[in-house]
Parts: sequence; structure tokens; C-alpha cells
Amino acid sequence: MTESFAVTNMSCAVCAQRVEKVLGALPGVVQASVNFATEKVLVQYMPGTVTRTELRRAVESAGYGLLEEEGEGLDPGAAAEAVRARELRILKIKLTVSLVAGALLMLMMFFPPPFLTMAQSWLVMLILATPVQVWAGWQFYRGAWAALKHRTSDMNTLIAVGTSAAYVYSTVLTIIVLAGGSIPGGNMGGGHGGHGSLFGGGIEATVYFDSSVMIIGLILLGRFLEARAKGRTSDAMKKLMGLQARTARVVRDGVEWDIPVADVVVGDEVLVRPGEKVPVDGVVLDGSSAVDESMLTGESIPVEKGPGSEVIGATLNKTGAFRFRATKVGRDTALAQIVRLVEEAQGSKAPIQRVADRIAAVFVPAVLLAALAAFTVWIIVGPEPRFTTALIVFVSVVVIACPCAMGLATPTAIVVGTGKGAENGILIRSGEALERAHKLSAVVMDKTGTLTEGKPVVTDVVVATEGSLAAEKAAGVNPTTGQAATGAADIAGEAATGAPEAVANALSYGQRELLRLAASAERGSEHPLGEAIVERATAEGIELVEGTGFNALPGRGIEVAVDGRALLLGNLRLMTDRACELDGLGAAAERLADEGKTPMYVAVDGRVAGVIAVADTLKPNSAETVAKLHDMGLDVYMITGDNRHTAEAVARQAGIESSRVLAEVLPERKAEAIKDLQAQGGVIAMVGDGINDAPALARADIGIAIGTGTDVAMETADVTLIRGDLMPIVTAIRLSRATMRTIKQNLGWAFGYNVALIPVAAGVLYPLFGIFLNPIYAAVAMALSSVSVLSNSLRLKRFRVE
Repeated sequence: MTESFAVTNMSCAVCAQRVEKVLGALPGVVQASVNFATEKVLVQYMPGTVTRTELRRAVESAGYGLLEEEGEGLDPGAAAEAVRARELRILKIKLTVSLVAGALLMLMMFFPPPFLTMAQSWLVMLILATPVQVWAGWQFYRGAWAALKHRTSDMNTLIAVGTSAAYVYSTVLTIIVLAGGSIPGGNMGGGHGGHGSLFGGGIEATVYFDSSVMIIGLILLGRFLEARAKGRTSDAMKKLMGLQARTARVVRDGVEWDIPVADVVVGDEVLVRPGEKVPVDGVVLDGSSAVDESMLTGESIPVEKGPGSEVIGATLNKTGAFRFRATKVGRDTALAQIVRLVEEAQGSKAPIQRVADRIAAVFVPAVLLAALAAFTVWIIVGPEPRFTTALIVFVSVVVIACPCAMGLATPTAIVVGTGKGAENGILIRSGEALERAHKLSAVVMDKTGTLTEGKPVVTDVVVATEGSLAAEKAAGVNPTTGQAATGAADIAGEAATGAPEAVANALSYGQRELLRLAASAERGSEHPLGEAIVERATAEGIELVEGTGFNALPGRGIEVAVDGRALLLGNLRLMTDRACELDGLGAAAERLADEGKTPMYVAVDGRVAGVIAVADTLKPNSAETVAKLHDMGLDVYMITGDNRHTAEAVARQAGIESSRVLAEVLPERKAEAIKDLQAQGGVIAMVGDGINDAPALARADIGIAIGTGTDVAMETADVTLIRGDLMPIVTAIRLSRATMRTIKQNLGWAFGYNVALIPVAAGVLYPLFGIFLNPIYAAVAMALSSVSVLSNSLRLKRFRVE
């Protein structure tokens, strides 16, 4: 099983690696992945072999805490959040004490009290510095000791060594002075001259209590700002979890009850009134309303709901009231699935992070060696007092080094990026998928249900200019009811082309009658084309009659008697076999077929009265999506099992080149088609419905599934679009590119910072300019390094959806 746990007391990427290492060493643990940014670990383990208690003890042995995220609510990590909030409060107190003590020490160093001797002044400094070093800095010692026990080192090691060196050295000097001893090169005035300048020049043999205290204070300030910024990276997750309704109004045994949403069970009948949140997922039993699903799908227009419609928990009921039956509750709801998928994505690692992890693993030992080397060099060739000079260089090197920035560079950007995607109805399954998406060279789209609506509808009704329907007018038959009418309208042939809405607006007397006859013939049919005709007639308010003598003609159509007249409905072959006169409708049928539609002839008493075209129409923004993908430099392919003629007609409407149409491809061969495209050197995304296209989605470099309703956990997809819209494909790729750009900026800054400033801290500027880097400013630079990486990642929150 796979579970998420909160990890406490981590301070850098090396800490995250150590947690992964101790957990991975346990028998029964398949995999452990720690996200330093979210401070969570995703553990895949075998419950029968290892227990949660053993997992917790292993992590505690490494010096960290492990908190179980249990519960049925959407925010099972509430306990972990409470612990983090308490830690943040304690950190704030330690920070305040450290900075106040540091400020007092700085004043005493630069403005020595005239009423105190140097020895007395240093004693007061020792008294001020000790609580900070021992109490506020205890977390660094604890972390360093835990690392030492595992024969490793981390950020805590650097801070503990650096501040201890300054503190112990200063304490020894203070004891010597209090004992009446003398210090060669000492500043008997009580201060230490240039020590406080940005780059101290001449270094005195004096105490550095202010340095050790200010370093601790600045490091704590950096961690405080870092913790605050980390909290902001997960704003999207908090927003999602905050969507859940707190109570539900259920009907049990005929009585209404307001109960906590956690107590709702599958099968409960739930009432929702205007302005209330839908508490859980379900199917509407009665009533109607418009429901705002924007918080989950990003769709701004409320969705109409009626009997049989699916409703999603946490969405907002806008207008009417309705009653629905609960089908998914607790962790099975769509919202819970979304939260779980986003958490897993944020806990995963992008391949680019492995580079940073490998460097971080050897970074701290390398810095300690560099600091020792610098100490050795300056104690031999440095200016007097040499030991003091070497010590200050040593402290500056270990303090300025920042593995935290490298550890935060990738996960913070992934957390913000995946959260931003979730806000817009895009579920990105992993950091690896997010990274691969920015390298895409081509997008392959399935036709049916992806580019198109996936459901045939009547698009055209063409009536013969002169023909068998003329008799209806002469007889005064009302095409809506089939009864005699008091008057009759002109039935000159008219053609309605385009979307179903256009048909509705253009239907003439003759078209309605043709539709009435055809729909009456197909009444009760289970054939998709027949159902489309019946659905269209019903939508037009046309009253149908019962046909008699129904006879299905496989591969050709049907024959049936309607209102005592012989009716044939089918393809050209049927018309030819029955020697029906086409009355010039053959050309219209060919035109419709060229447009990718399926024309069906309607013959009445041996003569063709018209043609009804049915097609699976493009989704409203399919063509726009394809155009935007082309603008982004991506090739767009369409893959379908339809014949090439129909496929190319649809491709033309969508703006896809005929050379990029993969037609007559069986479902089981779609994965092979993707493999062939990959063999040409491309990075391929496959867009499908996640069901019939599962093998192709799994085979593609990025599988993008179109989600519908409450089914959002597409196991074979790397990316799931919650709503059936295609435009989020463009958003997902743009978001991937923006996230990877941010990660590269973060890593560039983190590496550049360390490469540039560690040599400066080691004293490379002294031979040229006669200056050394003050340890206090080294601490400032280190703190700003982590905060700058976090701030850069947070810029992704301003990502705009077109």
C-alpha cells in the first residue's frame, strides 16, 4: 500500500535524502520519496512486513519526526499542520530572542560601555550569547548529532560547526581575560574595529559573540521566511480541501436530518437548496438547477442539472433545489481523488531533481573540506593574528554554503505548478510528467469523444424540391401531430447545414414532416443513428406515431409503415435496390458525405423525399485548440478507426493536415501507431478518453485523458483534464514550460550562488583588495539564497490561463 506521512525537523535536501535512506532500508518498504518543499514522505510498503510504528521509529532514529495522516476527511494532515503551526510559533520566539540579543551584542561591540572594562564587557556578551547558542541553536546541534550517528552531514552540521567555532573561541578568550591573561594583537578597547564592516579588513584578536548569535538569528530568520513561503506553495491544496461542505441534509425514513458530511453513506438521499454546496458525489433524482463547478473544473459557466445528471461534491448549487442519491462519499469522491492525485504529484520527483540530489549528497562534506583547507592556508600565510583570521574564514565558508537552495529549487516549483494546474481542472500525476510535457514535439488526438463530442447528432435535413411530401400539404397534414391542419405552409425544399442549433433555427414545414416520418420509423431503435434522429425530433417538440411492419435490412437500413405509407430509411444501396427515384438528392448526399457526415435517404412510397445527415460534430473549441498547439510549434495528429474519407473531412474542420491523419487504426493498433511516431525521434503526447485509448495513453511519453463527471483518477494517464474541454491541453503544456523554466532558474541561482560566494568567503579577495567576508553577512547571503528560490517559485502562482 501507499501512504503519505508528514515529516518534521527537516532543514535541507540532505535531511530529505536521509529520511528516504532510513525508510528504504526497512524490510517491506518498496519505495520512499520525500518532498522537502511539502515536508511529506510518500511510502510504498507491505503492511504485513513492516508497520507504521516501525516506519516512525526509523525516521525518529535519524533525528526527525513522522506523523501519520489518518482520517476520512479531505484534510487528514490537519494534525501535521497543527504541529507545524506550533513549531512556527516556537521558531518565531527563538528568532525574536536571537535578533534582540544579537542587536545588543552588536551595539556593545561597536559602542563599548565606558563604565565597563573589556573583561566585564566580554563577560556580559558571554551571558547574552549563551542562551542563544544553547537554546535557540539547539536544533542545529540535535540535527548535526543525528547526522553524525548516521555518518553523514547536512546543513545543521555546517551551522553547528560554524557558530560553535566562533562561540567557543570567544568563550576561551573571555576566560583568559577574566583570569588576568593577555591576548597578543587584542583590541583592548573592547570592540573589534573593522569586524563590523561589510568586508572586514584588519582582523583583531577579539571575541565574536555577535557573529555566532547573529548567524543563528539570521539562519532562523531564513527558516522562518522559508516556512512561511512553503506554506504559500501549497495554497492550492488548502483551497481544494477547503471546498468540502461541512454538513449535509439527508432524508432517512422520511425525516430530514442535518448531519456532518463524514456521516453520509452511499445510497443516502440528499437535499440541496439554492446557494448550498453539494456535499458528496451523486446522481440527481428529481428537481433541476444550475451548478457552479468552476472550483473543480475551471469552467466558469454553471452546468444545468436534472434527473439522471451527475453532481460533484464541493460544487455550488446556484438556482434551483434538487434531491440526489449519494454514489461516492469520503475518500472516494471526485474532490478527494483530486486532492490525492495532486498530493502524489507534489510528492514525486522530476528527473532534473536527481542532479541536485546527487550534488547535495556530497555538498556538505565538500564544504567542510574546503573550509578546513581555507583555515589551513590562512593560518600559515594569513595576516596577524593568523589564528583569528583563519577562524573567521572558516566560519564564513561553512555559514555561506547553502544546500537548502538546491534542495528547494525543484520541489517548490513542482508544488506550485501542479497546484496551479489543479485550480484549472488539470491533474498532473507526477513531477516527471510535468518535466516531459515541456519537451513535447507532437500531440496525437483521438477523434471520437476527444476532438468530437462522441455522440452522433442530426446536422442537416434536406427536403426534395418536389416530391412525395407535397401530398402531405395537399392533404393538410400537420407535421407536428400528424393530424389534419386548417392551413398549410409552403414546403419548398430547404437545406439546413451546420450544427444542430442551425437545424433548429431553419426547420421548414417540409423538414419537420420529414423528421417526423423518419423519427417515427426509428422510434424504439437502439442504433446510434436512429437514436440521434429520434432525439432531434423530440427536441423539436414533434409528436411521433407508432410505425408498423418494422423490418431491419442489415447493412442497408430499415423499412416500416408510418401513417399507412411505405417508408424506407437507409443508404444509397437501399435506394438503388428498391429502385427509388433520388429526385436530384444524390448530389446533396455526396456533399454531406464529403463533409464527414453520414447521409440517410428517406423514401416515401417509392420516392426519395429527402436526406437526413448525422455526424459526430467537433467540440466547440477543437479547431481553436489545434491552432494554438500549432502556434506553440507542435505537430498535431488525429488517430481514428474511421475510414480515411470521413477522417480527413473531420481533420479539415479541425485544422489538421491530411498527412497527419492516422485513419482506419483499430483500438489495439493505436499503441503501435504511437510507437512508430516515437521511432521518428519525437516526444509524443496522446489525448484520449482514458478507456478505449488506455494502451495508447500508456505507450505515449505523455498520456492525457479527458475526464468526465466524477471519474478523475485515470490510472493510465499522466495528465487528466477534469472537464471534456480541449483547451486545457494548451494550458497544461504552457504550465509545464513555465514550471521547467522556473526550475532551471532556481537551479542556476542555487549553483551560481555557491560557486561564486564560497571562494569569496574563503578569502580569494584578500590578495587583491585586502578584505575578508564578515561571517554575519555570509549568514545574510545564505538566508537570502533559500528565500529567493522560494520567491521565484511562487511567481508561478501568477500564471495566467488564456
